[in-house]
Amino acid sequence: MAHKRTIFRNRAWKLAAGAAALLLAAGVRSVDAAATPDAGRTPILMELFTSEGCSSCPPADNWVAQLDAAQPVPGAELIVLSEHVDYWDHDGWKDPFSSAEMTSRQQGYVNALGLKDLYTPQIIVDGDEELHLENGQQASEALQKAASAAMIAVKIDAAAVTPGKPDVLTGKIEADGTAETKSGDVYVAVALDKTLTDVLAGENDGKKLTNVAVVKELVKVGKLEKGKSFDGPFRIKLWAGADPANLRVVAFVQESGPGKVLGAAMTKEIGTGSGAAMASR
Repeated sequence: MAHKRTIFRNRAWKLAAGAAALLLAAGVRSVDAAATPDAGRTPILMELFTSEGCSSCPPADNWVAQLDAAQPVPGAELIVLSEHVDYWDHDGWKDPFSSAEMTSRQQGYVNALGLKDLYTPQIIVDGDEELHLENGQQASEALQKAASAAMIAVKIDAAAVTPGKPDVLTGKIEADGTAETKSGDVYVAVALDKTLTDVLAGENDGKKLTNVAVVKELVKVGKLEKGKSFDGPFRIKLWAGADPANLRVVAFVQESGPGKVLGAAMTKEIGTGSGAAMASR
């Protein structure tokens, strides 16, 4: 995909006011709810399109990390994915986590949702709504709306890394679509739980940047037919040096388009060895 620098604009967000309003409205919890499975909570998939080459991105990265840890939306589990785009890579710093695939996914949302353009940082919630952090009320209402939406049950079972050349992540996804009137694609995202980068050039030159849930692999593993259930394995080759202790796995079902997310699940509990199993969430 060819890009012109003029297509993309760096949108400065009033993150402090917007984030504070959202957290206060939702009621922040002090525990790390992201590490505490609770089947009664509604999953909300929050996709942050970001780049280490964008000076407006670190505040959004930090805000999403706070949401990931605090889980401030009552009755909901925020499942975040940081998706690093590649169109900032020519402005002095090549983001080591960037990919054309993430840029293409972001462009798909722009087209599907009728947005004016793609930019960083940009957040899409459950595949069908753009989050405006400069508007705390809109952000709060969007997440509360997502928390009340009906979602299909998605479960990740037996996620484990088998050593090899390369290492392989395997597991099984279950999704209950018996009451669903629409079909969806089943995806598995493998993400780095946390990252720390010393940026040596570009707009963030000299900064130490931290991120959570940085997507390294995003794979379509099957199809959920309307009115049916999905129960299938996945097998994903990992990159060199992948550390199972610093991974999280996210599974979600999404209408084609990309469209609305119908259900999602996340786990950080990943076994090692061919017989390893994990407690799913």
